[in-house]
Amino acid sequence: MAFDTATAAVTVALSEGTAGGVRLRAESNAVDRRRHAEVLAPAIATVLDEAGVTRADLSAIAVGVGPGPYTGLRVGLTTARALGAVLGIPVHGVCTLDVLAWQSGRTGPFVAATDARRKEVYWASYASSRARSTGPAVGKPAEAAEPGLPAIGEGALLYADTLAGQEPALPSAAALADLVLTRLSGGAGPDLLEPVPLYLRKPDAREPGPRKRVTQP
Repeated sequence: MAFDTATAAVTVALSEGTAGGVRLRAESNAVDRRRHAEVLAPAIATVLDEAGVTRADLSAIAVGVGPGPYTGLRVGLTTARALGAVLGIPVHGVCTLDVLAWQSGRTGPFVAATDARRKEVYWASYASSRARSTGPAVGKPAEAAEPGLPAIGEGALLYADTLAGQEPALPSAAALADLVLTRLSGGAGPDLLEPVPLYLRKPDAREPGPRKRVTQP
């Protein structure tokens, strides 16, 4: 089972490896920037039901590790680690930009960029859909732009005047599952990662510092 909540998409898929490649059994895709936690659990249940399996049938979990907004990202990672622990199965992390790149199927160089808010993007450059060249990084759209190279992803589409954005806009769990199954079977592709968040910024919420002393005049 694969899912990613590092962008506006809440995407879930169930796939299996076969002698002929990777077979997609069921998937669910929704766009909801503020309700990742509410959407993810029902989506997982729906995908399992449509595929005709139970959680006990799962052999591995794949999860997007970002970069992405703190709140949405941690929903997917917490769920993935919890399922892995309860079921006693491995959990494989993948950079969400690598998922988007893999999904594109491009054979030449390009840039992938997702929305980082604050008028910035999370981005990385690729030699092909299976090979990342630089990044990931966070910065202004102009920092991600490479003359002559196409750019994919929601971040590129939001700043099309700078990045000339193209589809796909958001990552799909079907691509994530395909990537992980391909790598586990010995195929070429980006590295699989630990299921820990790939943060490129510090969280906005911070613990309060010590109280200031107030002296009477």
